[in-house]
Amino acid sequence: DKYIAHVKAQVVNQDAIDKMQDDIKIVYTPLHGTGNIPVRRVLKEIGFTHVYVVPEQELPDGDFPTVSYPNPEAAEAFALGLGMAKKLDADLVLATDPDADRLGVYVKDSKSGEYIPLTGNMSGSLLCEYVLSQKAAKNAIPEDGEVVKSIVTTNLVDAVADYYHCKLVECLTGFKWIGKQILKEEQTGKGHYMFGLEESYGCLIGTYARDKDAISATVALCEAAAYYKMKNMTLWDAMVAMYEKYGYYKDAVKAIGLKGIEGLAKIQNIMETLRNEAPAKVGEYDVVSARDYKLDTIKDMKTGAVTETGLPASNVLYYDLNDGAWVCVRPSGTEPKIKFYYGVKGTSLDDAEAKSKAVGDELMGMVDKMM
Repeated sequence: DKYIAHVKAQVVNQDAIDKMQDDIKIVYTPLHGTGNIPVRRVLKEIGFTHVYVVPEQELPDGDFPTVSYPNPEAAEAFALGLGMAKKLDADLVLATDPDADRLGVYVKDSKSGEYIPLTGNMSGSLLCEYVLSQKAAKNAIPEDGEVVKSIVTTNLVDAVADYYHCKLVECLTGFKWIGKQILKEEQTGKGHYMFGLEESYGCLIGTYARDKDAISATVALCEAAAYYKMKNMTLWDAMVAMYEKYGYYKDAVKAIGLKGIEGLAKIQNIMETLRNEAPAKVGEYDVVSARDYKLDTIKDMKTGAVTETGLPASNVLYYDLNDGAWVCVRPSGTEPKIKFYYGVKGTSLDDAEAKSKAVGDELMGMVDKMM
């Protein structure tokens, strides 16, 4: 009961829900996990009347019989939900992972009638914009407001934070570091947490928890859908409006699996090669600065000046590129893989897609030469 009360307390525009509660259709699946009861309960208590749960995936089942991998990042996880949504003409389709800390979402495009998937970067940015815009309308953003993200999360959030005069704080990958930033704010009395997210489909609204929470994210997305529907906009319309406002940011990741002792050696070789000689360019982009989180250095590529990252040591390399682009390289902490995260900023969806593909191709070409 206390938890549900905290989640409900994060609602920033109950009026929007009250006005549109009968006009929003929501399809939800817990993917055989733990989200079913808390999601249904809290959506019902704040007023949503049309919430449809995918019956085949409703009950907990550790064998996950309807999916090969119960991951809200995978299109397969949405097959049943999307089928149900099309029959009902639903506004959005939501899926929480089995322990209900990550949320995947498809939103309806009113123009094409298709359901469009939002990445974790997209849904997180959309929620950040919604929460901050609503709080700004009530003059509820303090002067020391902070938005916290992991270093591999989209730069679109940087633009959102800047627009609402919030400080952007970067943490290492893993939501525990965002939790530690909340604790730091509480202990020092400096900084006021407004929103936190990471690219892997996790965010936290409020400070009642120290980890990402898909129940709260589900509530916020449904609330945002109600708010934008009042303005005759879908969540996809809201996403495009964000792109028009801040730029068409596009983020991607490529993972290269290298198994065995030889694979580990190759991963180490790639990291050391890049560490010892940072690239001056990545495709069309100039490398503006090179961050080495293992050595705690940020090198200005033009002046050669070196400053500290200010974060704990971690085997991660990061390159700030011109025109809002970036690349980050890190070995996976759980699998024999090396991951290349990257982001670009375009002038349209197609332009961003083309720029993203060019950077991805360039990175894979660089890796081939190091193998």
